[in-house]
Amino acid sequence: MSTSIKDLETDQRSGEELDLEKLLPWLKNHLPTINSTPHITQFSGGASNWTYRLKFENQDLILRRAPLGKKAAGAHNMPREYELQKKLKPHYPYVPEMIALCDDESVLGSTFYVMERLEGIIPRKNFPREVNWDEKTVSEICHSFWDKLIELHNVDYEKEGLDDLGKGEGYIERQIVGWNKRFSDAKTWNVPSGKKVMHWLEQNMPAEEKLCIVHNDFRLDNVVLDVNNPSKILGVLDWELAAIGDPLMDLGNSLAYWVEENDDFFIKSLRRQPSNAPGMMTRKEIINYYTKSTGREIEDFRFYRVYGIFRLAGIIQQIYYRYSKGFTTNKAFKNFWIASIYMIRTCENIIKQKR
Repeated sequence: MSTSIKDLETDQRSGEELDLEKLLPWLKNHLPTINSTPHITQFSGGASNWTYRLKFENQDLILRRAPLGKKAAGAHNMPREYELQKKLKPHYPYVPEMIALCDDESVLGSTFYVMERLEGIIPRKNFPREVNWDEKTVSEICHSFWDKLIELHNVDYEKEGLDDLGKGEGYIERQIVGWNKRFSDAKTWNVPSGKKVMHWLEQNMPAEEKLCIVHNDFRLDNVVLDVNNPSKILGVLDWELAAIGDPLMDLGNSLAYWVEENDDFFIKSLRRQPSNAPGMMTRKEIINYYTKSTGREIEDFRFYRVYGIFRLAGIIQQIYYRYSKGFTTNKAFKNFWIASIYMIRTCENIIKQKR
């Protein structure tokens, strides 16, 4: 059976190769039990931080590093990502084990860290063909997945001394102001201004703000499932965007990626996780499950849905803006402007709905 990441591992991309002459001495200094030269593969993603697998004879590791070149303030902060996971691990066991951090950029040209590699299945666009899970198993996976988000939101970050993971109070306003600006800054001639959506978000920010640890990128393709017991989640990955924030904003972000079987053809063409598989909950069922499990009453979830989708529109538009200006030549981004329009129109349609 194929495992979590094998299908995404490739040879190192040209210009992104790890310098073993500098890396290996550093690794042996922090991991003296290493007894061989590693076989290195790189994950085929890497739009943000670059991720590699280092397979030694007696050790299997993951290395995450910042990309080369100029970086936006606060972006690609490897020390923060490493320390956040290290602090959270004792209170949320699904965080991979952190092994070592390097803040000396002379080693690889950027900061980086090394962590354990988790062996399992990461659900990509579709489940692996060979697993052939029935609807009951898929339902169990789905419930387990959302339970892990609820469990994260229930970590008492103040009691456990995790206050420094984010700014905290004022999170909702910071997100709305921030994403409104980011979308405006990345606007191109062929997409709408989004001003109606921005104004509605500004005018409808909830008065009540609860705070907890939020992942901000909680998707099925960021979890590792046990091969022999798929409803058991072994790990939650990609903590780059984690912070202290509002749990319903986190849920809204996750639902923006959750594509259902009854959704239209266009949004299904953008699907990145098997959220439409028979046995998966619908977005409405997820909201009901979350509120019932947490005891939180939500009369109108539109704000969080619109925020999540508008944020996704901002992410997509930022990528397209870079493509339109020639900062990236990846042809996969050529038609992202269409997705931006779709997301804005979806936000407008949700706003028109009754509570």
